[in-house]
Amino acid sequence: MKRMTSEWTTYRTRFLIKARQLDAPLNFVDAIGREHSGQRGDYLVESSDGSRRIAPREIFEDIYVPMGLASDPWPSLAHSPSPSASSQNPVRRRSSGGGACVA
Repeated sequence: MKRMTSEWTTYRTRFLIKARQLDAPLNFVDAIGREHSGQRGDYLVESSDGSRRIAPREIFEDIYVPMGLASDPWPSLAHSPSPSASSQNPVRRRSSGGGACVA
């Protein structure tokens, strides 16, 4: 293997999806003619454009992390780190332009 000069970078998916776990096998053909097949435990995934696909359970659960519902309460401030701890490790957010990070 050729030696690589760059370091590892951590990535996250950038699109939100909706999904439900299958409780029975499911087969379907999508709008552009692709066949999809899933078994119990796999996930039916719907993208923001309305397209649907099947994701195998092992892959889906390795990639996606569920988000809480809008009705879920925000975490209590009593459980958040102290201000001194957060000032040592500032949260970095990407600007809306996709450019540099801001603290």
